[in-house]
Amino acid sequence: MGALIFYSAIYFLGYYAAHLLNLISGRTLIRNRRIAGLVAVFMVSMVHGYKVISSSPPHGQDEGMSHALGFYVILPVVIIVIAVLFLTWQERDDHDRS
Repeated sequence: MGALIFYSAIYFLGYYAAHLLNLISGRTLIRNRRIAGLVAVFMVSMVHGYKVISSSPPHGQDEGMSHALGFYVILPVVIIVIAVLFLTWQERDDHDRS
């Protein structure tokens, strides 16, 4: 649960950083802010995944590296990607109806 909240915060930081960059520049530099948020999530997840792979597991835990990588990195990223795709699909469907 904590990893999902962490990656959601990273997504919104990337999304609003793209929006702020567009406001500061006075024109549209980054057209799709959702993709900018996903790029931020992917970059942080690659660093996080490397950290999980390169460090040794804590003592007293039987979890392997693949379990930690899947549960704390891959699963939250997949959930965020599915949510962004769903919201994009809903927005496109709303525009088609009007």
